[in-house]
Amino acid sequence: MNPYILLMLAIISEVFGSSMLKLSKGFSKWLPSIGVLLGMSSAFFFLSQTLKELPLGVAYAIWSGVGTALTAVVGVVLWKEALNVKKVLAILLIITGVIIMKLSTDMS
Repeated sequence: MNPYILLMLAIISEVFGSSMLKLSKGFSKWLPSIGVLLGMSSAFFFLSQTLKELPLGVAYAIWSGVGTALTAVVGVVLWKEALNVKKVLAILLIITGVIIMKLSTDMS
């Protein structure tokens, strides 16, 4: 399977797991707690499959960067967390870093 599709699945799984972590209320709610375990274990499984074809630095930069940015967006949209100029700038910097990391690998 295409490593970027696997990486996308890893990112979606991680964002799902993180969202369930908030709902689990410190693992006191059992159904969201199961969601955390499923989401995070799926994320690491898909990431491990991605690493068969992609360099670790690139895969991890994309996984963590895009995952962080998407989790921040989920926080704003679902949990009504504050969105301000600093948060938008931080998300844009993360995305820029991921793009530069990917481009630096393609050029070598």
